[in-house]
This record gives sequence, C-alpha cells and structure tokens, in this order.
Amino acid sequence: MAGSSFGTILKVTTWGESHGPAVGCVLDGFPAGMKLSEEDIQPVMDRRRPGQSAAATARNESDTVEILSGVFDGVTTGTPISLLVRNSDQHSEDYRELKDCYRPGHADYTYERKYGIRDYRGGGRSSGRETTARVAAGAIAEKFLNELGVDLCFYTAAIGDVVIDRGHFDRDLIWKTATRMPDRSADAAAMELIEQAKAAKDSLGGMVEGRISGVPAGVGDPVFHKLDAMLAGALMSIGAVKSVGVGDGMFAAVRTGSQNNDAFYSDEDGIIRKRTNHAGGILGGISDGSDIVLSSYFKPTPSIAQPQETVHGNGVPKALSIHGRHDPVIVPRAVVVCEAMSALSLLDAMLLNLSARAENVRKFYAC
Repeated sequence: MAGSSFGTILKVTTWGESHGPAVGCVLDGFPAGMKLSEEDIQPVMDRRRPGQSAAATARNESDTVEILSGVFDGVTTGTPISLLVRNSDQHSEDYRELKDCYRPGHADYTYERKYGIRDYRGGGRSSGRETTARVAAGAIAEKFLNELGVDLCFYTAAIGDVVIDRGHFDRDLIWKTATRMPDRSADAAAMELIEQAKAAKDSLGGMVEGRISGVPAGVGDPVFHKLDAMLAGALMSIGAVKSVGVGDGMFAAVRTGSQNNDAFYSDEDGIIRKRTNHAGGILGGISDGSDIVLSSYFKPTPSIAQPQETVHGNGVPKALSIHGRHDPVIVPRAVVVCEAMSALSLLDAMLLNLSARAENVRKFYAC
C-alpha cells in the first residue's frame, strides 16, 4: 500500500498490523554519530503503552522495542535504523462478529472499497496500534532535537468539556496523571467524566496541545513545504485527529489585524523578539524563534458498546454493539504520538534547512 512512508530527508516507514506478530518501522536518513540504545527509546514507549489506567484499553502489551539495524557500538551509523515491537496480547476472536459488517466511525468500509479486502482484526493498519512504531522513531528524533537545544512539551489540554486551567499548569504532572493533564483538578474531573462515559457504554474526544521551544528562526520552506503545513500534515496523519491548530488557530479568524499581529521589539541583548505569540512561532511557513504552539483535536473513540446501526457488506441492516478492549478516550495515549510526529517532522525540516544558504554548504565542505 502507498502512504506508509513520511518525511523527505528523514524518512520513516511503518509496517505491521494490530493483530499481526509485530509492528515496527524503518527510520532512514538519520545522521551518523549519535549515541543510541533501546534504553533511550523504551521510556518513551512506556508512555504510550496500553493497560496503564482506567483511561486506556486493557490490552496488555509490554511494547518492548528492539533495534535491528543502524546502530553499531552504541552509535548510529547513518544507515537505516530498523525497529521492532512484538505483539503479545491479541484477542482476535473479539472481532469475528465484525468480519462481514462495517463499524461506524472506523475505516472498515473505506479500506474494503479501496483494496477489496480488509483485516477485520482490530482494523489492521488503521488501528491505533500502528502508532507504536511512530513513537519509537519519534523518540530517536526527539533525542537528537534535545541535543540541539530543542524541547518538546505535549499534554492533554481537554477531554470532553473538561479543559485545563493554564494558571495551574504543572509540567511534572503530565506523565503522572492518567489523563496526561498538567492540572490535577482537571485530571480528577476528566477521570470522573470518563467513568460516566464508560458506564453509559460511550466514549469521549479531546485535545492535545504542544509547545516546542528552542527552535531557531529560519526553519521551514515557503510555499508548499511550510513548517506549519508539515507539522499539521504530520499530526493529521494520526488516526482520530480531525483538526489541527497552529498558535491561536481558528480563533485568529474572528480577530482584527491589530488584535492578531504579534508586535516585534529588540531586547536588551539586541535579539529580535515578539510581544505576543498569536502566530504560534511560525510566520510565512518559517519558524520565527518563538515557541511553536500546536493543538490537535481528537474525535471520540468509535468503538463503543452501545447499539449502533450498520450494514453487512451485502447491504443487509445490522444492529452492532462493539465489545472487546478499547480506549474510552484516545487522547491520553495520543499525547506521546503527537510529540513523536512533531519531532520527526521538525527534525526533517531542520535537516532540510542546512541547504538553504551557500555559506552552510561551504562550511560543511571546508577543508
């Protein structure tokens, strides 16, 4: 199938199905010379791992990552880095009833129309399980970005109608709360809402927000390869994401120019800065040195136990209640996926940026 590869210089290709023996990826174009081991990747994998709280599916996977190539003596070699994560807790029998009908809100119907065949066991490639490989690749990209002074902070900003109070923002809470919210009060309210949805055999959606600091001004290519277009495309490629915002996003549409423009000034060190950051750190598709601010909006988990109307492949009506192990809300486990895709996209843009000026080429090839 087309569409399983992402990136220009730094290219990631994911493979595998939800109920196959394994999922994984190949990360090509990564520079040689960075120290790397499974221990660098595993803590990030553990953030996405299922079965950790009442806010996640009960599927119990260790998500242990294996590096198969591209690293020698603990250092990247510049050759393709192949990563593998074995599946160990598939319950394919949970999906037999879905073999001949289409789940509302899922990709069953569209995959079958496109390919003439579909893997009904958990959705195959359309399953959220595919993002496991993205997270593994993203962990490598983020490690390198950290070495370059770039910091990525992603978190749950909303679940249903529960929104964090940014006045109570506590970064240390992000990976300690079940919801991945940086606000303890909002986390408690969101967990209560999740329990209500589970009791009603329903699900919830929400929003993931991210701030990327330390990106120098000048990253991104105008016209078709704008940095915001690349980041938005990366985030929109995540299953269940229905909208992406940069900076103030859709709220910019209801402002005047005088309200929305970010005024420039020169600080005491002579560095050009902005008074505000409505633009979210990107102007003309190029980073401006401010924090890059991103938001991703997720639909509710489509697999719910309430009776839903659907049809068989032959068009015969069917009442369907979906059972098995599913996230009551996708958002908490999607936080690290948004972070990974942003890291991959941003590092790709920064590698591309090395060719923007002749002086960079001269400096690289100077004897």
